[in-house]
Amino acid sequence: MASGNIHVRVSGQLEAHLQQQIGEDGLYENASEYIRALIRRDLQTREEAWETLQKELAPAMRADDSEFVTVTADDVIRRNQRR
Repeated sequence: MASGNIHVRVSGQLEAHLQQQIGEDGLYENASEYIRALIRRDLQTREEAWETLQKELAPAMRADDSEFVTVTADDVIRRNQRR
């Protein structure tokens, strides 16, 4: 896979935060390392969210159709208004 370049301009709080993350006092040698770490973390978080969703939906996917109740949009709205 070819390496790509992107250019991002940051200022204000974003620039201050970036500068804290890089260099002698930061965890990263340069901005590119920090950005790559953020992207990896984002991908991992997305993967974990997908796994959690699959676990939550698994019982419903295995359930028999007779276990489901038909509701209308109005039913859902009324239910949500009571919360």
